[in-house]
Amino acid sequence: MTVLVTGGAGYIGSHTVRALVDAGMSVVVIDNLSTGFSQFLPEGVPLFIGDAADESLVSNVIAQHNVRAIIHFAGSVVVPESMRDPLAYYRNNTMTTRNLLNAAVKCNVSRFIFSSTAAVYGNPDRTPVSEEAPTRPMSPYGSSKLMTEIMLHDVATAHGMNYVVLRYFNVAGADPQARIGLATVGATHLLKIAVEAATGQRAKIDVFGTDYPTADGSCIRDFIHVTDLAQAHVAALKYLDRGGHSATLNCGYGRGYSVLETIEAVRRASGRNFAVAYADRRPGDIMTMIADTTRIRSTLDWTPQYDSLDTIARHALAWEEKLLSQRPDQALAAVPA
Repeated sequence: MTVLVTGGAGYIGSHTVRALVDAGMSVVVIDNLSTGFSQFLPEGVPLFIGDAADESLVSNVIAQHNVRAIIHFAGSVVVPESMRDPLAYYRNNTMTTRNLLNAAVKCNVSRFIFSSTAAVYGNPDRTPVSEEAPTRPMSPYGSSKLMTEIMLHDVATAHGMNYVVLRYFNVAGADPQARIGLATVGATHLLKIAVEAATGQRAKIDVFGTDYPTADGSCIRDFIHVTDLAQAHVAALKYLDRGGHSATLNCGYGRGYSVLETIEAVRRASGRNFAVAYADRRPGDIMTMIADTTRIRSTLDWTPQYDSLDTIARHALAWEEKLLSQRPDQALAAVPA
């Protein structure tokens, strides 16, 4: 019995594939490599280069490898981009999952884990935000994920499928051994941009909005280490294998850090200063997002191992320095702190 991971060569997907393999599970990956890297997959994991929306491909992989569960990562994740091109997000996120689910139903796959987002909440009325909070997404990215959650619930109800929806808060960091990490060119993750600035690959980091009603005026985020998030997927699969009922779970630590605090963590980790530019708020940005993690901790056998912003920053920096050593021409001039 095998687990199919769509988008398994991407940032979170590749960490999860490694965690699944380390847990002794058989894994097969479908990825179009638009943002993924085949070299990030462990040796021996089959990779089918293609689109998760291709029902024929998905059905053939399921049949060929006796797939019993699907973990679905493939999709688009950049909020500002979704504001500029919403139809691409409804195609890549919602419509792709519709086709994937159709193939899963036809092939009698009964377990499904979906990569969702805290962006489905919009600006919550209170924090920490629980899974029962109203869903009011502020971007096509968040809306496309929420539509998929609704579709998954309806499909599961109609066809006897059990699922876990994992609503990610802010994913960051890299494999503690620096084997893999976030390597996508032009990535928009805050910590990724900060470590690129710290290593001289960017002239500055932009802070969008300094007039929010927060302690330092910048947005607040709940960061989760990508390795801990990968382990949450393993725990979710084991939960479904034990007969667990369908569930929607927040993935965070329940602790918020501001954008400016995050930048300072990277400065501490690197021992370097770098320029910060201040800009206006961006449409679609959420002011404060902190997870209520009560449900995931009580539902899954999952205990975070890297629950520290400084640890996350160190691992992200170590990975970035490894990448930079492979392309030294990218460096500009990092200033010692």
